[in-house]
Amino acid sequence: MAEHGHHGHGGQMTPEQQRQMIEQEIRLARNLGQIKHKIVVMSGKGGVGKSTVAANIAETLQALGFKTGILDADIHGPNIPKMLGLELYGESFHNYQFEQFKQITEEGLASQDFKDDDEKLAFIESKKEEYSHSMFPVTAPSGLKVMSMAFLLDSIDTPIIWRGPQKTGAIKQLISDSHWGELDYLIIDNPPGTGDEPLTVLQTIPDADAVIMVTTPNVVSQEDVLKCVKMVEQMGIKKIGLIENMAYYICPHCDEKLHIFGKGNGKAFADEMEITYLGDLPIEERVSDSPNQEGVIATIAPDDEVSKRFVEIVEDIQKEF
Repeated sequence: MAEHGHHGHGGQMTPEQQRQMIEQEIRLARNLGQIKHKIVVMSGKGGVGKSTVAANIAETLQALGFKTGILDADIHGPNIPKMLGLELYGESFHNYQFEQFKQITEEGLASQDFKDDDEKLAFIESKKEEYSHSMFPVTAPSGLKVMSMAFLLDSIDTPIIWRGPQKTGAIKQLISDSHWGELDYLIIDNPPGTGDEPLTVLQTIPDADAVIMVTTPNVVSQEDVLKCVKMVEQMGIKKIGLIENMAYYICPHCDEKLHIFGKGNGKAFADEMEITYLGDLPIEERVSDSPNQEGVIATIAPDDEVSKRFVEIVEDIQKEF
């Protein structure tokens, strides 16, 4: 990550900072311009299974034949790579970046006729310049493209101890510099709450097609979701959906639906907020255990009840938004 310079006295930017900012905006427009649909997944608070929902939606879209990417915008708890079985940190991520760049350059060299070595070298230099700020997302076994703060850490247990401006700068850089190529869908896993980081994501991706809120059937979670919905509406995003996660547990012995956290009423709650209800999801051991099996339930067990629910949810998202 590049260091983000502080503005000069009185908030004045130096010409160099202005130039960097304009260049970042150009990269942002170029990289996001190749993506047809952008869906932000949010929650009012942590621990409601937001990342699990985001990862399963992304893998479901990929399995249905759509070119899909997932951006893990959570700075402090970037869990998406672990969930998808992608253990790539620091040095190995840098090596991956070099390999991707090498491949693009070699393809370019093979497709052109050069008069001499000087022309060839000039071409390689131009590619270096073109991709000097690019970060290439990691491709999961399913073909899903993944970008996360986790890849930039030395190891999974490296904590990020940053203040606001550093975090928002890093998120903006993660969004502007990820070289996705052409995608049908980009799913963005937003940090929980209504603070700096989720706000930065929404401001950096102003043309998001929809925001999906994840909640659980308890009053506190719902109060927090209400705040999030109001924030999203204030940003001018009209298409908002609600998924009620951990809504019930199916007893493995008698198949009875048990509402462990109380019977949530996601549908009524969504109607009250005037947003789209996308359905509920059960608590299931295979879902919580899936990170130990190198992938999410949608890819490990496509015939599972939960995986089928995700297909229905994705179809609803496409229909509604």
